Amino acid sequence: MESRRMALIAVLGVILYLIYTAWITDHPPPAPPAAAAVPSAIPADPNAAPVPATPAAVGSAPAVAADAAPTPAAVSQTIHVKTDLIDAEFATAGAELRRVELSQYALDKKNPDVKLPLLNDRDGIVFTLQSGLAAIEKALPGNNAVYATPQTRYELPAGVDTLEVPFEYVDAAGFTLKKAFRFKRGSYQIELVQTVVNKTGTTLNVSPYARWLRNPASAEKAQKFIVTFLGMGVYEQKPNTTDYRFKKVKLDELDDKAYESKQTGGWMAMIQHYFIAAIIPPADEAVTLSGKPAGNGNYLGQYLGATKPVADGSETSYTTGLYIGPKLQGSLDDVAKGLSLTEDYGILTVIAKPLFVVMSFFHGIVGNWGWSIILLTLLVKLIFYPLTAAQYKSMAKMKKFTPRIAELKERYADDREKLSRAMMDLYKKEGFNPLAGCWPILVQMPVFFSLYWVLIESVELRQAPFVLWLQDLSAADPLYIMPVLYGASMWLQQRMSGQLSTMDPMQARIMNIMPIAFTGMFLFFPAGLVVYWFVSNVIGIAQQLVITKRIESADAASRALKKA
Repeated sequence: MESRRMALIAVLGVILYLIYTAWITDHPPPAPPAAAAVPSAIPADPNAAPVPATPAAVGSAPAVAADAAPTPAAVSQTIHVKTDLIDAEFATAGAELRRVELSQYALDKKNPDVKLPLLNDRDGIVFTLQSGLAAIEKALPGNNAVYATPQTRYELPAGVDTLEVPFEYVDAAGFTLKKAFRFKRGSYQIELVQTVVNKTGTTLNVSPYARWLRNPASAEKAQKFIVTFLGMGVYEQKPNTTDYRFKKVKLDELDDKAYESKQTGGWMAMIQHYFIAAIIPPADEAVTLSGKPAGNGNYLGQYLGATKPVADGSETSYTTGLYIGPKLQGSLDDVAKGLSLTEDYGILTVIAKPLFVVMSFFHGIVGNWGWSIILLTLLVKLIFYPLTAAQYKSMAKMKKFTPRIAELKERYADDREKLSRAMMDLYKKEGFNPLAGCWPILVQMPVFFSLYWVLIESVELRQAPFVLWLQDLSAADPLYIMPVLYGASMWLQQRMSGQLSTMDPMQARIMNIMPIAFTGMFLFFPAGLVVYWFVSNVIGIAQQLVITKRIESADAASRALKKA
């Protein structure tokens, strides 16, 4: 009886977890209308730059000026930049990074030539990078200042490792603002160097800033039953310590309460499924990281650097790191300390990370993520074989004593307490534990959930092909073949175990529904997960046949000895 209850609890627990994941966890907010898309020139927010963490001797905050519209003689242009990994577009207004396509990542499997635009300013999507310098003494021009650049197209030449894209704005007030975006071959890192040349006749106290402007829309279509995080991630310094922690802030949470942290170093990123865009200041710099609504359904995630005095007749530069790309396993901490925490597997990280490492090892051997999942399944079943053997031995004994259990049920049909006591006496006398059949199921649940998160969070498995019709292990089976095969294997296992015959009619009806229920749910789950569970069932069926045959042979030998 307890064995059945635990099995039902385990099955229902899986169902409740999957329903919770699919429907309760943070439904993505609806995409804003196209009218909310980023306009050709966004005036800088006068309140966007908070007080710097270490202000100069002058006690007031640097001011980010609200821009006037650009004059007709200084209309913004689009500047195209191409490296081996990135196709980018800048607007000369503010030298704003408006669009970044990742050339190694297709938007979807059906259109492999259409690349994913991580940063974007069209089709109702707003996700751009604004940057600039803020001064205490005067309002420096912001996003509407139209910068000059020598070319309209830049491309990383063959055999060259870096590409610099320069922008310059000369103001009649006597200062010059420069920006240089430095791209690297084979890297999603970009270095932003901002320079102010001061010829105003007075000292300026200047702070750099960079900020993501985005709305909740994304070019990637959300998958059914797959809910992922979209929002701001911050590597923030714990109060009154030198330790840091990773904090996630959903975009809609900023509507209720703006975020701000004054600290040393750290980073601030916008995170979405598989990808991140991070602003990474120098590790020893006193900074202010903040996030808040920006109107029209948009949000700002901003870094403001420490103030430096710039004497008249001198210039000062400020360097900020950027990362715009995939959450590649094992390499993000080389970009910035703690950035790998964005590879978020939740509370199951301690299991999910090793699973991915093992799968990566197998992938290095077979070169296919589908076969890697199958090899991982074999390894898991091998590790859990002692428990599995105990499970099938328990099932075999339970099946052997089915007539006696049925007799006890009939004898004590009106007295549940006596029935339970008689059942326990039978278990004790015959030397088997009915709970042994449940442990392999319960132990494998964390592996099941961990693999689920590995499949939906690991960019390495995004659009990964397997064989035949399974050309994307991170998406649902398009022909529903694997879910049906899984349901059939689950039904077969139930019949082979013989446990249905020991259950009361209500329990048996529930267990009969389970293969249909799981088949229905798995229609929408990543194909790689269904491959894992189907292969696990097939291996389990084979193990059950072998173990049952051994038990029957041992019983036959025992009876022969007794007769002799």
